[in-house]
Amino acid sequence: MPLLTLPPLSLYVHIPWCVKKCPYCDFNSHTANNQLLEEEYLQALIQDLELELPYMQGRKLSSIFFGGGTPSLFSADTIGRIIQAAQKRIGFEDRMEITLEANPGTFEQEKFSGYRSIGVNRLSIGIQSFNNNQLEALGRIHSSEQAIKAIETAGSAGFENINLDLMHGLPGQDISHAMADLKQAIDLNPNHISWYQLTIESNTVFYNKPPTLPKDIILESIQEKGLKLLADNGYQQYEVSAYCKEGNKSSHNMNYWEFGDYLGIGAGAHGKVTLVDEGRIIRTAKTRKPEDYLARENSYTANCYTIPKEELPMEFMMNAMRLNNGVPKQFFSDRTGITLEEIQPALDKLKKLELIEQPINNLSPTEKGHQFLNNLLEVFDN
Repeated sequence: MPLLTLPPLSLYVHIPWCVKKCPYCDFNSHTANNQLLEEEYLQALIQDLELELPYMQGRKLSSIFFGGGTPSLFSADTIGRIIQAAQKRIGFEDRMEITLEANPGTFEQEKFSGYRSIGVNRLSIGIQSFNNNQLEALGRIHSSEQAIKAIETAGSAGFENINLDLMHGLPGQDISHAMADLKQAIDLNPNHISWYQLTIESNTVFYNKPPTLPKDIILESIQEKGLKLLADNGYQQYEVSAYCKEGNKSSHNMNYWEFGDYLGIGAGAHGKVTLVDEGRIIRTAKTRKPEDYLARENSYTANCYTIPKEELPMEFMMNAMRLNNGVPKQFFSDRTGITLEEIQPALDKLKKLELIEQPINNLSPTEKGHQFLNNLLEVFDN
């Protein structure tokens, strides 16, 4: 078995509060109720980070991502203190990417310049739709006008790296409305668009009271027309739901998809770490409820386990095969400790099914494999 090698290291910071919980959201988010406990949560995050330091293993951070919840509910000063704590305790690689998720509401927009001044260099703005009726159906608290203003404000604040989150297949949405949403996003000229279909997840309001969604034939047409519209306007699809202009892939998300390591701090945050000396890879999960997380004194970890060797091929492929161009095949052995020869029967089967390309330097899905990703992954499901 080849020795594991240390992949790049990222940091995910979870801010669990929102003004209002959206009916489609299955993330670990909680209504703020005017009690953000910002300073208390900051101190807990720093202690949580310090307990993660043994996982550094000599590495610096290649990216930070503030997710939620709604991280932009926190002040620029608090976000800046978290960044400073990470830089002091771990250190940053060159060309560091620091992303913060933000909502388009006026309250958050007022902070954009502050975020830029303390080191955030990428904003991910949760638009979801530019149609006010659709926004209401999704339980969003901003308007189309506020969404457009937020993007303009972000540019004026100095952000050159902006992602827009946009959904399609919304309740009652037809092809023309979906394309109007996408065209509006493109016209605003962000360098990255995350465009994905609404799915109904368990433990959500929509799961218990399902809305009427477009039929499959409409969803297929939206996908087909949307892909063409994005491509015609210079947005390259590089992952299932990620599109960017040349040179603007999300570094943080690429580290996930390439089976890199990441520390996760904050209520409900997840992490994945390679322990080279022990020859194993672990996953961690932090205490989910904010009140329980804040009550911790010695450990914020609710769960930590070693990924069994037999599950590593599936774990690797379910990330790597989301990428249009896959990953260098050396990544598989370097980042799982398993030789390609050990999964050769599965690769041979996928070749016959025309779901993966002939591996020369890369492990990558064919167009068919990308379209039928679940069928591809079934081959690795033990």
